[in-house]
Amino acid sequence: MKIALIGATGFVGNGLLAEALSRGHQVTALVSRPERLAPRPGLTVVGADVLDQRRLAAELAGHEAVISAFSGHARQDVREYYGRGSDAIIGAARQARVPRLLVVGGAGSLEVAPGVQLVDTPEFPAQWKASALGARDTLRKLRAEAELDWTFLSPAALIEPGERTGKFRVGGDQLLTDAQGQSRISVQDYAVAMLDELERPAHPRRRFSVAY
Repeated sequence: MKIALIGATGFVGNGLLAEALSRGHQVTALVSRPERLAPRPGLTVVGADVLDQRRLAAELAGHEAVISAFSGHARQDVREYYGRGSDAIIGAARQARVPRLLVVGGAGSLEVAPGVQLVDTPEFPAQWKASALGARDTLRKLRAEAELDWTFLSPAALIEPGERTGKFRVGGDQLLTDAQGQSRISVQDYAVAMLDELERPAHPRRRFSVAY
């Protein structure tokens, strides 16, 4: 499959890139700093400004799917930048008539109690709040989207590099926890879940979540 991957050099994006290439997909990595990606079979690297919607749409055209691992972590106004970038990506995907848009989401918008989302709890880390709110804003925009076939994948509360087991639970809008009350997933298994969804769509126009 011909995939456009936005944010391939990021924390999660790098895991998605490795998983997609290992499955034999042709990946166009759209990144702000192309020099950070070494040549690999199946990989085309393109320098791109995610806020330039017109050019982004031109780069996305002809792909069978777009996976967005965009985030604004490195910016001063994370939530505002996240919003502008998400608007451009959604608009470009629509303009390019890409069949599917898969979005890396956050855990902050998952419910921990009826009507209570993780990002709104006092314990939520302040350093991640702006990006969590930006991801929640993006989910709301996608749910209002009338044209795109989108899927939004929320990880567990803790996502970090680890083992690729291929074994995890799939949920919906509620935070998944294990028997010890922990909510975690490796970047590698998150990537497995995302590529599984790409190859065998099970959550069209919906958010789903994964955790051990």
